[in-house]
Order: sequence, then C-alpha cells, then structure tokens
Amino acid sequence: MTDKSEPNIEDAPDRSTQSILSRTTKGATYLILVQVASRALTFLVNQILLRFLSPELLGISTQLDLYATSVLFFARESLRVALQREDVEGAEQNTKIHRVDPKLKPQDRKAQEVVNLSYLAIALGLPLAFIFASLYIRNANTPVLQTPYIQPSLNIYLLATVLELCSEPCFALAQQRMLYGVRASAETLATFTRCLLTCATVVWASKADLTVGALPFAIGQIGYAAILNVVYLTKLTTSGDDSRQSLLLKSISPSSPSSLLLDRFPSSRLNLAFNIYAQSIFKHVLTTGDSLLVAAFTSLQSQGAYTLATNYGGLVARMVFQPVEESTRTLLGRLLHQSAYLSKVSDNTHAVPSSERRELVDQAATYLRTMLRLYSIISTMIVAVGPSLAPVLLRFVAGSRWSDSEAPSVLSTYCYYIPLLAINGILEAFVSAVATPAELRVQSVWMIAFSAAFAATGFLVLKVSDQGAQGLVLANAVNMTCRIIWSWQFAAGHLRDRGAAIHVGDIVPNFSVLISAVGTTWYLNAMSHKFHESINALVIGAAITGVSVLLM
Repeated sequence: MTDKSEPNIEDAPDRSTQSILSRTTKGATYLILVQVASRALTFLVNQILLRFLSPELLGISTQLDLYATSVLFFARESLRVALQREDVEGAEQNTKIHRVDPKLKPQDRKAQEVVNLSYLAIALGLPLAFIFASLYIRNANTPVLQTPYIQPSLNIYLLATVLELCSEPCFALAQQRMLYGVRASAETLATFTRCLLTCATVVWASKADLTVGALPFAIGQIGYAAILNVVYLTKLTTSGDDSRQSLLLKSISPSSPSSLLLDRFPSSRLNLAFNIYAQSIFKHVLTTGDSLLVAAFTSLQSQGAYTLATNYGGLVARMVFQPVEESTRTLLGRLLHQSAYLSKVSDNTHAVPSSERRELVDQAATYLRTMLRLYSIISTMIVAVGPSLAPVLLRFVAGSRWSDSEAPSVLSTYCYYIPLLAINGILEAFVSAVATPAELRVQSVWMIAFSAAFAATGFLVLKVSDQGAQGLVLANAVNMTCRIIWSWQFAAGHLRDRGAAIHVGDIVPNFSVLISAVGTTWYLNAMSHKFHESINALVIGAAITGVSVLLM
C-alpha cells in the first residue's frame, strides 16, 4: 500500500504534453493577434496624432508612460513571473489537502493562491504610485513644469495606474486557467478605448484651438484601465464554470503550519517572488534605462525623436516577440517543473520511468531550439531590409517634421538592435521559468554588473562622444549582448544537466538564407536614393524584399 504522506503519481499535475503544447500554442496565437490588432490600431491613431503633436509634447507623454510603466513593473512583475511557474512543493501540498477534503480541487486551490498573491501587487503599487509621482514632479525640468495641465495629467495617470493594478486578480486567474480569450478581449477593447479617447481629445482640442498638453494621453490611459476592469470582471464572473475559487482575498486551508502566510499566501511562491523582485529591479533599469538616460541628458525634442523611432522599431518586438515570450515562460515552466515533480515522485515510489521524465525535457529543449532558430531567420530578414527602408517609410507615414529630426537615423540603427532584443527575450523567458531562487540571486549579481556597464556606456555616448539617441541604441546593444551570453550559458547548462543539449549551430540560419540577406541588402542600399524620390520606387523595393523573404 502506498504511504499516504507520499505523492501519488495519479495526483500529479496534468502531464499531457500535447495538451499543454496545444493550449500554449493557442494562447500564443491569441496574444499575438491581440498585439497585432492593438498595435495596428495604435499605429493608425498615432499617424493622426503626429499631425497635431510636437516632438516636445511626445517627449512629455513618454515620461508619463515611463512613470506608469515603472509603477506597474515594480508592483506586479515579480509576482506575475512567480505565478506563471509550476510549484513542485505546492503540487504535493495540494494532493495532501485533496485527500483530507475531496471537495477542494487542487486546481481551485492553486487558482485561489494566485488570486490572493495578486492582491500584493495592489498593496505594493499604491504607495509606489504616490512616491514615483512625487519624485517625477520634483525632478521635472522647467519646460515640463510649464506644460499646460501637467499636474492634472500626472494625477490622472496615477489614478489610471492604480485602477489597472486592481485588475491584477482577474489577470492572474485568467492566466492560471489559460483563458487566453478572456485576456485577448479585455486588452483589445481597452486598447481601442485608449486610442479612441486620446485621438478624440487631441482632435477636439485642435479644432477648439485649445492647448491641453499631455491631457489627451492621460484621458486615454484612464479609459484603458477602466475598460480592462469591466471586461475582465464581466467575462470571469459570468463564465458559468463550477470552480470554487473567488476573485476576492480568501483564506485557504494550509497543508502544514509553514505552507501559508496568514492562511492566504503560499510561502514557497512568496519566497520565489522575493528573489525575482530583487533581480527585476536591475532588469527594469536595463529595460527602461534608455528612457531614463534620454530623459536625463537630452532635450525634449530629442526625447520625442527617440520615442518615435523606438516605437516604430519595436513594433515587431511588441507584436510577436512579447506574446511568444509570455507563452514560452508558461510552457517551459510547466514542462520542466512537471519533470522535476515526476523525478521527486520517482525517488519516493519508483513509479515514473526515466524515459517519461526525459521526454518532457526533450520537449522543452526542442521548443527552445526551434524558437531560437525561427527568431534568427526573422532577425536576418530584419537586418537585411530594415536599415534601408525604415527611414523612407518614416518619411511617408510621419511627415517631413519628423523625417528632418534624429528619428530616421535612430530607426535605422534600431533595426540592428531588434535581433538582440528577440533572442534575449526567449532566453530570459527560459531563465525565469526554471531558475531556482539561488540561481536568480546569481543572475541579480550579474544584472548589477550589466547595469553598471550600460550606465557607463550610455554616459559616454551621450555626454562624452555626443552621439545622441543613435549612440544610446549602441549602449542598449552592448547591454543586450551581455544578457544573451549569460542566459545562453544558463540554458545550455540547465538542459545539459538533464540529458538534453542545445548548440549555437542549431540556431544559425543556413547558407542560402545568409546569401539571400546579403543580396537584398546590397540591392536596397544601391537603390535607396530612388526610394526617397518616388513612392513607386519604394513599392518596387518592398516587392523585391518580399521575394527575398520567400527565398529565405
């Protein structure tokens, strides 16, 4: 007879890898479609806004967005990553409780845990919102303080940020249940509302000959947060399933005296979130460091030009790479943590064959290898066509006001940075999905070194060599390369220790792809002067680019 205190293989997490892969693929598709739709809509609205906005005003809106992004990141990012990971210890605790109380399903307990933990993001975000707002207004320079309605705009951003954090329990539950359609609906409608309100306010103010500063962006942001909450609550409270978890903060029966804090928060996940939080501080500095340096060392006009260039340059990253990274984190976390769980069960019961555990690791290695190779091919295409065509496209979509600024040269340089952004994203998704708290602390130490290198490089290119925003892209590239090297070493070592392998040769594009890319680059550079003269020449160039992509 099996000891009741031992894990039961029948109670293990869902081990159907095909089910996990299918749901993850479907989820990634949903998220990509959401990003494509929202970015396309945002792109169209921005074309209208650019006709009414100056580079200075766009620079101020970027600062307000940075304020909101920083509050949200520090309040919820570490918790989101921790909640996306499967908890081996928690799986054992769930099975023990299920034996004591069969009415409490393990999946309902896990769902209630993530809902409870998500309330910590709200509790942390409230003071951060006020602290960051106070720091922003105290350190703002004179042109920013003289902008009409800057204080009301900041106050509305503060309220919108807190309101967005209030949707975190709904987001956590949707992620836990893999309800990607719910998230897709909420984010799409919220983005549409933000674009509509921002655009309508700008157009109205222009027709009424009113100067409203950054107020349209603030109004759009509060609309986004409000609709996000409404859609999430409507979808999740009317789903009609038989789950017993609540969207409110609720006590949970502990399986042991130390398993829960205050009978609500699982200790193991809190510990993981704490370790991730320490690391996320440096990651945020590295991720948004360019915005911080631009805000500190350049004029508002340069900030606006840099923002425009990076917004256009980052479209691919936000539309495709970011959703894939989120799905990768979920998929690899479940596959490799199921393997760890089965290994632990096997040590106690010898009930799980090693081949089954190895299959899960091989699935994860194959997925990572495939995604990295796909990313390398996409990156090759971007480097081949982007630097030549991007400035010309910017001239046609944004007008001469922006084509005469730093934006075209920054956008060209940014095209070389996108591949690094893509490769790093997928590798860091792997790290965050499988790293232990001790390994995350090691990564945090390296993040300190990367942060120092980035800050030093950024200071050199902005203050010493005066390369402006274009040099800042180079600093970002140096930072991203360092992070890729560390994450690659970690991923290769982690898989090697579990009997799998991944090599650089597995992900490098083949010779024909590289030849096609070189030929495309040569042609586009040779014809670039004609692209500036005629839209027809640009269309021809785009058509040749499309053919070269097919050949790749």
